[in-house]
Amino acid sequence: MEQELKRTLGVSDAVVVGLGAMVGAGIFAAFGPAARAAGTGGALLAALGVAAVVAYCNAHSSARLAARYPASGGTYVYGRERLGPFWGYLAGWAFVVGKTASCAAMALTVGAYLWPGQAQSVAVAAVVALTAANYGGVQKSARIARVIVAVVLAVLAGVVVACLSSGAADSARLWAAGGTGGSGGPGGLLQAAGLLFFAFAGYARITTLGEEVRDPARTIPRAVPLALGITLVVYAAVAAAVLSVLGAEGLAGATAPLADAVRAAGRPGLAPVVQAGAALAALGSLLALVLGVSRTALAMARDGHLPRTLAAVHPRNQVPHHAELAVGAVVAVLAATVDLRGAIGFSSFGVLVYYAIANASAWTLGSHDSGVKGRAVAAAGLAGCVVLACALPLASVVAGAGVLALGVLVYLVRGRLRRGI
Repeated sequence: MEQELKRTLGVSDAVVVGLGAMVGAGIFAAFGPAARAAGTGGALLAALGVAAVVAYCNAHSSARLAARYPASGGTYVYGRERLGPFWGYLAGWAFVVGKTASCAAMALTVGAYLWPGQAQSVAVAAVVALTAANYGGVQKSARIARVIVAVVLAVLAGVVVACLSSGAADSARLWAAGGTGGSGGPGGLLQAAGLLFFAFAGYARITTLGEEVRDPARTIPRAVPLALGITLVVYAAVAAAVLSVLGAEGLAGATAPLADAVRAAGRPGLAPVVQAGAALAALGSLLALVLGVSRTALAMARDGHLPRTLAAVHPRNQVPHHAELAVGAVVAVLAATVDLRGAIGFSSFGVLVYYAIANASAWTLGSHDSGVKGRAVAAAGLAGCVVLACALPLASVVAGAGVLALGVLVYLVRGRLRRGI
């Protein structure tokens, strides 16, 4: 059974995949809860900066590792090779389980925006359509992502222009307190950073596709920071524009902050466009998530942590077709039966654990391949992931720890069964 994927993605393709995952539905929804935690507009902007710094450290470490180990699976492979099988497995478990739930949540978000009365039916249809697109080859997926990213960026640019050019914009709101009962202070800032970090986490898709990237030692280290930098600029511009109109208090109380912002700016006709952009952004996130989960499942199946049939690669389309179909089926069932939009707080916790393992793995590379900077960035990224994970709401920490504990139990039981104990 052929298990090697074909290298077809260049730098621009990899950047688009990363942007499709990062500039996704999170930007349309994450600012509200983050503003509630931060307490002020200034603290929200600072939290965005903290999240971006931690994301940069993680991106730098992931790019170093991906250049050294250009295989599907991302941190699952890096942890296995640098720290040992258990740590690789734990990273893979956190990613596959957490991101499968995120896939269902993104699919339901699409349904909620497009046809609220039939959200689950639309969600299932979206999963089936994107699974079919991914089945056709990673280049086809990259082309779809390119279109989605272009449209979503255009919508976000419209939001920024509408807000900043309106008479309702006031720069004083950028620093005013929200008065919404948020925790505020350093703890609130860190909690907001942890929530906003989730919106940056999509650059992992580039590294999980490492086996399908041309010249990975050159392409991945260029694509990851480029995608992250573009995303940071977009997020900062949108955050400043929305805060200038709604302020921290209005942003904290908004359920659809970008749509509310254009209404407050006197452009109600743009609200339906923003709603459509949010649905399209959720589709882009879903597309990238399915790509990432299926590639990590492929890598874990190769090592026997998942059924080995998931390691099969389609001879013509050069995709892990069994893994993609399995992920699509599980996500479709979840989307049809369980509303996970409000129950995926553990995903942020799992993502931070995933990147903590990536940074620990990068630390073991030493300083010979990128100077002292490589180890310093890895250490900062590891510390940042631990701090942000612990600063998340207690329910998210408990749920995330429970998911990881279940994964450890599965690993131990499977090991005992293998040894015949």
